[in-house]
Amino acid sequence: MLAAVLGGLGELYGWLIPTISWPFTAARQMRLLSCPEEFCPALAADGRVQWFGWLVMLLMFAGGLFLFRLGKFHWPPQTRQALVRFRGSKTGVISLGVLMALLALAGADQALVGKRALVVVTTQGDWYFPAFRRHILPGSVFGLSGNAGLAEADYRLLHASLGKPGGPQFVLMPPIPYDPAGDTSPFPIEPLPAKSGRLFAADAVTPYDGLACRLYPDGNVHLRIRYRKGVPDGVARGWAPDRREVYSATWEHGNLIRESYRGNGSISHFLQQSSVRHFLIHYHPAPPLSGNHLLGTDSRGQDIAAILFGGLQVNVKAALFYLPMVYGIGLFIGMLMGYWGGIFDIVAQRIIEILSQLPFLFIVMAVTDMVPQSVRGLPTTLLLMGLLGWMPVTYLIRTGAMREKTRDYVSAARAMGASTLHIMLRHILPNLSGIIVTLIPFSFVFVVLSLSSLDYLGFGLPDTCASWGRLLNDGLARLSCPWIASSAVGALVIMLLLITFIGEAARESTAPRRLDHYE
Repeated sequence: MLAAVLGGLGELYGWLIPTISWPFTAARQMRLLSCPEEFCPALAADGRVQWFGWLVMLLMFAGGLFLFRLGKFHWPPQTRQALVRFRGSKTGVISLGVLMALLALAGADQALVGKRALVVVTTQGDWYFPAFRRHILPGSVFGLSGNAGLAEADYRLLHASLGKPGGPQFVLMPPIPYDPAGDTSPFPIEPLPAKSGRLFAADAVTPYDGLACRLYPDGNVHLRIRYRKGVPDGVARGWAPDRREVYSATWEHGNLIRESYRGNGSISHFLQQSSVRHFLIHYHPAPPLSGNHLLGTDSRGQDIAAILFGGLQVNVKAALFYLPMVYGIGLFIGMLMGYWGGIFDIVAQRIIEILSQLPFLFIVMAVTDMVPQSVRGLPTTLLLMGLLGWMPVTYLIRTGAMREKTRDYVSAARAMGASTLHIMLRHILPNLSGIIVTLIPFSFVFVVLSLSSLDYLGFGLPDTCASWGRLLNDGLARLSCPWIASSAVGALVIMLLLITFIGEAARESTAPRRLDHYE
């Protein structure tokens, strides 16, 4: 309930609450999830009413009320025994704890990963919280001029300008200062030490082999020299800031044998425009631990750790949207099929048999490719998946409902005049909790695998969303950079193993093996 209230207040006052404000953000990205201001001016923000976000807040508030009353709810004895057996499974409990920790990290959202600063204190003493504001702050707010003052402030540059004249007093960046998607970072550079006229690797012990660069003060490449065992060898080329080649030289075993120059001014003036230090430039994809990138970058220059975090968020949000929709439809239709039976059950079975023969991924791919670009997004993909993913749940719920309706407690409730809805919700549904708890982890696995498969094939989420499948596709296309594919595969394996262990523990707790029958 508190989360729903905070989300609503944040929408009205222009604040972004980590994770809680995501439904409103999704509504702004897809115009179909919002409506004109005239429908409800009191809930409008930025000229439109984000009805999808307000609907989610209402459902969250109702869910909070339900959980508040759940303390007075008496679970069936079978469910309580299943919980006791689940606590006895060390693998299941540990996996559940690790998964809850990952979900808590994903809930931190922009407070943990993002390019916007958490706190900025200007030289005038003004405090700003850019990561938690819905509207961007231009660079002019922080003393930047020109194009930098008109565009959104580059908070990584602001953080680098701490302690310099005109720089801010304090800047606090997230632990991973990169956005999960669409945030290309500059090439990481690494200074190379020089001793006695020889160039060494970063460890200052091994003579350097490879290309080394001298840079202009603004970071542009000035001179690129090939080194072998610490001395220049081969061909060196120089570039002006506009990337125009102006100088080339040839070395053999450290001796300059030929040079040429195609630029304005003297060659000595050109060579004096950079310091004598040499740097190793890690072009994208950059390896792990290069620059500030813990796991390196992909071919687009995006931070892999941020992509993994964003992919985790996408999977969690997809599960929170997909599971209630699928289980709501599956429970409703399955309980009616099992409780009523007869013609309704036969007709529903035939319809499900026809729908289940449709190729799931191909339909999602085809429809996703047909809809306009403005409509594509996570809600559209999950809606398509949900419309075709409820059928396996329905069959299992139908079987459980057919079994439970023959119990004596259902006959007693019917004899006392209880309605069909009362019997299904208060008597049959609680006794189907074992089936539901067993199915949910495997449905979570289905969501993760489906989204990753669609993104790997290029028919999933747009580029504005981080994706493990897209990262895996990038890694398999560049096997010479193993850190890309290994990061995506590692994230998928860890997530699927955790969920599978939880699902196996839940299955064993709800349907334990009776070994005494075989003794």
